[in-house]
Amino acid sequence: MFLRTDKLLTELPMPKKQDPNAGSALQELLGGKYGEMSTLNNYMFQSFNFRSKAKLRSIYNVVASITAEELGHVELVTTGVAMLNNGPDGDETGGADISKAPFEDMKNMRDAAAFISRGGGGFPTDSNGIPWNGSYVTSTGNVIMDMLFNFHLECGARVHKLRTYETMTEAVGREVCGYLLVRGSVHAHAYALVLKKLTGVEIEKMLPTPNINLDKIPECRKYLGEGKHRILYTNSPSDYKEMAGIWGNGEMALPGDPPGELEVVEGAPDGGRVPDLQGMAPAFAPEYAPEEMFEIASKLYQKSR
Repeated sequence: MFLRTDKLLTELPMPKKQDPNAGSALQELLGGKYGEMSTLNNYMFQSFNFRSKAKLRSIYNVVASITAEELGHVELVTTGVAMLNNGPDGDETGGADISKAPFEDMKNMRDAAAFISRGGGGFPTDSNGIPWNGSYVTSTGNVIMDMLFNFHLECGARVHKLRTYETMTEAVGREVCGYLLVRGSVHAHAYALVLKKLTGVEIEKMLPTPNINLDKIPECRKYLGEGKHRILYTNSPSDYKEMAGIWGNGEMALPGDPPGELEVVEGAPDGGRVPDLQGMAPAFAPEYAPEEMFEIASKLYQKSR
C-alpha cells in the first residue's frame, strides 16, 4: 500500500510570469516515453509482479522504494506544469467579460489543449499533447532483463531532462529539471548496482551515461551539496531497509559527483510546500462565482470539526 504526505519532494519557486510553452516542454518529463509516468509504471508493475521476493529481497526493495519516489516525481512535474501555465497571479473575480477573449494568446501556444481541455493543469501527455500509454511499460518476469531495461530508461530520462532544461530559462522548470537530474542519477546508479549484483558486470563504469557533469548545472549543485546523489530513501516508516545490501556495502558515489559512501535513509525526504495556485475565473465564465464555493467549503469544514 502507499502512504501520502501533503508536501512536494522539493520546494519550487513561484514563476515570475505565465509561460505555457515552457509548461508544454515540461510535459515531456511527465508523459513522454522517458517521462515520470513511464518510470513510475515500469517500476510499480515490476514490483507488483516480482517473483522470489524472499531470495531477492534487497533487489525487490530497491524497485519498490524507487516506485514510491516516482509517484512523488509525477506530482512534482505536474505541479511545475500547472505553475508555469498559471503564472504568478490568478484572477478569481467572477463575472469576467469573455467577449474580450481573455485567453487570446493561448491559441498560439504549442499545447492549446492544456487550457482548452484542462484549464492549465498538467496531464499524462508528452510535449506535443500525445497521451502517455501503457505500451511503454516493460515487466518481463526476468529480473535481469527488467533491471537492464530500468537502467536504460533512467539513462534515457536523464538525456530528456537535460535537453528540456536547455530549452527554458524559467526558474520553475529549471528547478524541476535540476532536482530530477540528481535523483534520476541515483536511480540509474541503483539499477547498475543491481545488475552488478546479479551478473558480476561492473556496469556502473558506464556511468554517467550520457556524460552529464551535474556540478555544472546550478540547480543541481545544492542537491549535490546536501548529498542527495548518495541517498536512497526507503519511502516507508519501517520497510525496505534490506536494500542496503545493494545501495551501501561500501559502494561509493559516481565519479565526477561529490565523493562519499552510498547511504540508505529511512522514510522520505523532508520535502517542500505544495503551492496554493489561484483560480482563473475567466476559464469558468460567465457564471463562475468563487466566493460561493469558498463559503460552502468553509461551512463544510466547520461541520467536520
